[in-house]
Amino acid sequence: MKRLEEIVAQLERGEAGLDQSLKLFEEGTQLAAGCTKMLDEAEQKVRLLLDGDSQEEAPFQEGEQTDGV
Repeated sequence: MKRLEEIVAQLERGEAGLDQSLKLFEEGTQLAAGCTKMLDEAEQKVRLLLDGDSQEEAPFQEGEQTDGV
């Protein structure tokens, strides 16, 4: 998250050239995707704990739909 915040700040300042801005944007989108994946996995674990169906953690299956998402 810290690196993503740094990238956003750099892009907002507008001091980087086009090539550098594109590289920063690409890195930022990759970091954002990684954060989203971690949040999805955490949400899945919380849902499992709240459902009380199992005391064991089940691995998050990529592509698995969650309610309301």
